[in-house]
Amino acid sequence: MTVVYVGIGSNIDKHKHVEEGVKSLSLLGQLTAMSTIYESPAVGFEGKTFFNLIVEMTTSLKLYEFSNQLKEIEIEWGRDPGAQKFQDRTLDMDILLFGQSINKGKPQVPREDIYKYPFVIQPLFELNPELIVPDDGRTVCQIWSQAKDLDVLRVVKPWFNPTITE
Repeated sequence: MTVVYVGIGSNIDKHKHVEEGVKSLSLLGQLTAMSTIYESPAVGFEGKTFFNLIVEMTTSLKLYEFSNQLKEIEIEWGRDPGAQKFQDRTLDMDILLFGQSINKGKPQVPREDIYKYPFVIQPLFELNPELIVPDDGRTVCQIWSQAKDLDVLRVVKPWFNPTITE
Protein backbone atom coordinates (compact mmCIF):
# COMPACT_ATOMS: atom_id res chain seq x y z
CA MET A 1 0.00 0.00 0.00
CA THR A 2 1.22 3.46 -0.90
CA VAL A 3 0.50 6.60 1.12
CA VAL A 4 -0.80 9.30 -1.20
CA TYR A 5 -1.59 12.98 -0.66
CA VAL A 6 -4.23 14.31 -3.06
CA GLY A 7 -5.13 17.97 -3.42
CA ILE A 8 -8.77 18.69 -4.18
CA GLY A 9 -10.09 22.02 -5.41
CA SER A 10 -13.27 23.47 -6.85
CA ASN A 11 -14.77 26.87 -7.57
CA ILE A 12 -17.96 25.75 -9.33
CA ASP A 13 -20.70 24.37 -7.06
CA LYS A 14 -17.90 23.97 -4.51
CA HIS A 15 -19.77 22.21 -1.72
CA LYS A 16 -21.08 19.50 -4.03
CA HIS A 17 -17.87 18.91 -5.98
CA VAL A 18 -15.51 18.85 -3.00
CA GLU A 19 -17.74 16.37 -1.19
CA GLU A 20 -18.13 14.17 -4.28
CA GLY A 21 -14.39 14.33 -4.93
CA VAL A 22 -13.63 13.01 -1.44
CA LYS A 23 -16.28 10.29 -1.76
CA SER A 24 -14.87 9.25 -5.13
CA LEU A 25 -11.34 9.03 -3.70
CA SER A 26 -12.58 6.51 -1.15
CA LEU A 27 -13.21 4.12 -4.05
CA LEU A 28 -9.48 4.16 -4.92
CA GLY A 29 -8.19 3.20 -1.49
CA GLN A 30 -8.56 3.94 2.19
CA LEU A 31 -8.91 7.53 3.42
CA THR A 32 -6.70 8.05 6.46
CA ALA A 33 -6.93 11.82 7.03
CA MET A 34 -8.49 14.95 5.62
CA SER A 35 -7.23 18.48 6.13
CA THR A 36 -9.24 21.53 6.95
CA ILE A 37 -11.08 22.93 3.94
CA TYR A 38 -9.75 26.34 2.96
CA GLU A 39 -11.26 29.03 0.79
CA SER A 40 -8.71 30.86 -1.31
CA PRO A 41 -8.71 33.32 -4.19
CA ALA A 42 -8.33 32.11 -7.76
CA VAL A 43 -4.68 32.12 -8.86
CA GLY A 44 -3.60 33.17 -12.34
CA PHE A 45 -7.05 34.35 -13.48
CA GLU A 46 -10.09 36.32 -12.36
CA GLY A 47 -12.56 33.84 -10.97
CA LYS A 48 -14.66 32.82 -8.00
CA THR A 49 -12.86 31.70 -4.85
CA PHE A 50 -11.86 28.05 -4.53
CA PHE A 51 -12.37 25.49 -1.81
CA ASN A 52 -9.16 23.48 -1.35
CA LEU A 53 -8.13 20.60 0.89
CA ILE A 54 -5.81 17.62 0.95
CA VAL A 55 -6.76 14.01 1.56
CA GLU A 56 -4.23 11.50 2.86
CA MET A 57 -4.98 7.94 1.80
CA THR A 58 -3.48 4.58 1.02
CA THR A 59 -3.91 2.77 -2.26
CA SER A 60 -2.74 -0.41 -3.92
CA LEU A 61 -2.87 1.23 -7.36
CA LYS A 62 0.30 2.16 -9.23
CA LEU A 63 1.05 5.83 -9.93
CA TYR A 64 -0.21 5.88 -13.52
CA GLU A 65 -3.35 3.88 -12.68
CA PHE A 66 -4.11 6.22 -9.80
CA SER A 67 -3.52 9.31 -11.96
CA ASN A 68 -5.81 7.98 -14.69
CA GLN A 69 -8.52 7.25 -12.12
CA LEU A 70 -8.31 10.84 -10.81
CA LYS A 71 -8.76 12.18 -14.35
CA GLU A 72 -11.83 9.95 -14.78
CA ILE A 73 -13.31 11.28 -11.53
CA GLU A 74 -12.73 14.88 -12.65
CA ILE A 75 -14.45 14.20 -15.97
CA GLU A 76 -17.33 12.38 -14.24
CA TRP A 77 -17.97 15.53 -12.19
CA GLY A 78 -17.99 17.86 -15.17
CA ARG A 79 -14.42 18.85 -15.83
CA ASP A 80 -13.58 19.41 -19.48
CA PRO A 81 -10.78 16.95 -20.41
CA GLY A 82 -9.06 19.77 -22.32
CA ALA A 83 -9.33 22.27 -19.45
CA GLN A 84 -6.51 24.78 -19.17
CA LYS A 85 -4.57 25.36 -15.95
CA PHE A 86 -5.88 28.79 -14.96
CA GLN A 87 -9.66 28.65 -15.29
CA ASP A 88 -12.80 27.86 -13.31
CA ARG A 89 -13.36 24.19 -12.59
CA THR A 90 -15.87 21.84 -11.09
CA LEU A 91 -13.26 19.51 -9.67
CA ASP A 92 -9.47 19.51 -9.70
CA MET A 93 -7.60 16.56 -8.18
CA ASP A 94 -3.82 16.53 -8.07
CA ILE A 95 -1.39 13.92 -6.76
CA LEU A 96 0.97 15.90 -4.53
CA LEU A 97 2.96 13.00 -3.11
CA PHE A 98 2.81 9.31 -4.00
CA GLY A 99 4.78 7.43 -1.36
CA GLN A 100 8.48 7.95 -2.03
CA SER A 101 7.93 8.16 -5.79
CA ILE A 102 9.80 10.71 -7.87
CA ASN A 103 8.50 11.30 -11.36
CA LYS A 104 9.62 14.24 -13.49
CA GLY A 105 7.06 13.56 -16.25
CA LYS A 106 3.30 13.41 -15.97
CA PRO A 107 2.12 13.08 -13.34
CA GLN A 108 4.87 15.04 -11.66
CA VAL A 109 5.55 13.86 -8.11
CA PRO A 110 6.35 15.46 -5.82
CA ARG A 111 4.17 18.14 -7.38
CA GLU A 112 5.75 21.60 -7.62
CA ASP A 113 2.54 23.14 -6.21
CA ILE A 114 3.85 22.18 -2.74
CA TYR A 115 6.37 25.02 -3.06
CA LYS A 116 4.11 27.54 -4.82
CA TYR A 117 0.67 27.75 -3.30
CA PRO A 118 -0.56 28.44 0.24
CA PHE A 119 -3.66 26.27 -0.37
CA VAL A 120 -1.33 23.29 -0.85
CA ILE A 121 1.37 23.73 1.78
CA GLN A 122 -0.96 24.80 4.62
CA PRO A 123 -3.18 21.68 4.56
CA LEU A 124 -0.16 19.44 3.93
CA PHE A 125 1.54 21.00 6.97
CA GLU A 126 -1.63 20.37 8.97
CA LEU A 127 -1.69 16.68 7.98
CA ASN A 128 1.99 15.75 8.29
CA PRO A 129 4.48 18.50 9.20
CA GLU A 130 7.38 16.08 9.70
CA LEU A 131 6.97 14.31 6.36
CA ILE A 132 10.17 14.50 4.31
CA VAL A 133 9.45 15.46 0.72
CA PRO A 134 11.12 12.98 -1.67
CA ASP A 135 13.83 14.45 -3.91
CA ASP A 136 14.00 17.53 -1.65
CA GLY A 137 15.13 16.31 1.77
CA ARG A 138 13.24 19.00 3.70
CA THR A 139 10.24 18.39 5.88
CA VAL A 140 6.85 19.84 5.07
CA CYS A 141 7.32 22.05 8.15
CA GLN A 142 10.57 23.49 6.76
CA ILE A 143 8.88 24.27 3.43
CA TRP A 144 5.82 25.73 5.21
CA SER A 145 8.02 28.02 7.33
CA GLN A 146 9.18 29.73 4.12
CA ALA A 147 5.71 29.95 2.55
CA LYS A 148 4.20 33.28 1.60
CA ASP A 149 0.62 34.53 1.55
CA LEU A 150 -0.77 32.01 4.04
CA ASP A 151 -3.03 34.79 5.29
CA VAL A 152 -5.16 34.62 2.11
CA LEU A 153 -6.64 31.31 3.30
CA ARG A 154 -9.96 31.26 5.12
CA VAL A 155 -11.13 28.17 7.04
CA VAL A 156 -14.41 26.72 5.76
CA LYS A 157 -16.67 24.98 8.24
CA PRO A 158 -16.98 21.31 7.19
CA TRP A 159 -20.45 20.29 6.03
CA PHE A 160 -19.81 16.57 5.51
CA ASN A 161 -18.03 13.82 7.40
CA PRO A 162 -16.11 11.32 5.26
CA THR A 163 -15.21 7.87 6.50
CA ILE A 164 -11.63 8.17 7.72
CA THR A 165 -9.85 5.05 8.99
CA GLU A 166 -6.75 5.02 11.13
